[in-house]
Amino acid sequence: MTTPTTPTAATRAAIALGSNLGDSLATLEGALQALAAATAIDLLACSSWYRSLAIGPAQPDYLNGCCLIRTTLAAEALLEELLRIERAFGRVRGERWGPRTLDLDLLLFGDLQRQEPILTVPHPHMLERPFVLTPLAEIAADWREPRSGHTIGELAARLGAGGLLERRPRPAGPPSMPALERGQPLAS
Repeated sequence: MTTPTTPTAATRAAIALGSNLGDSLATLEGALQALAAATAIDLLACSSWYRSLAIGPAQPDYLNGCCLIRTTLAAEALLEELLRIERAFGRVRGERWGPRTLDLDLLLFGDLQRQEPILTVPHPHMLERPFVLTPLAEIAADWREPRSGHTIGELAARLGAGGLLERRPRPAGPPSMPALERGQPLAS
């Protein structure tokens, strides 16, 4: 049994968002609003949205992005909040890597490194996925990924943008999200 990680102060965390069923853009924007409204979570920044090829079985393309938050929740409690938001948007866990209304993945939680059946941070596949590293580099290029010691910007540049089909800048955040910053264009 593990002891929950209880931050003594607010911890910065990175979350990946994805959707490929229904109105994905509305779902992702709604998920950002749900995060901003959650207790003990401050939404700090959000990347552009990226249309990307799906991984796994035949299914529609995904719309993906990342956001940064600051939270006083323990990592386990944050994961539970992400799962609650997924369920609120109709997420049903079925086929591995199958289509979904909403997918929220905890990518980074400060510099925490943990590998357990319920919670693994950093996310075990983030370094292999352009649809994660490219949007994360927009908003956290200087954040050092704790396992490799490299910055997100370095890792994204090494991996490249394979499978990314389109970049869609985010609309301005609604007034209910004053801490939200718009993603900046990628360098050419």
